[in-house]
Amino acid sequence: MLNNIGPAGLILIAVVVLVLFGRGKIAGLMGEVGKGITAFKDGVKSPDPEIEDSSTTADASTARDVTPEERAERDNA
Repeated sequence: MLNNIGPAGLILIAVVVLVLFGRGKIAGLMGEVGKGITAFKDGVKSPDPEIEDSSTTADASTARDVTPEERAERDNA
């Protein structure tokens, strides 16, 4: 199906997208994509020390019960 799209078809698709979204919207979107890629690459190169440190993770003893009151009363009955 995609093998049938030629250069003219790609140009037509680009023009339709440009008309629908506008030049400014597409430029802003590409800027956000670029920032996301940069942030991902930085995260892969130097991981956050909080993730590496196992002492910051919560264990079962520090967990708290967040069950709504109505349900807790019904379950206890």
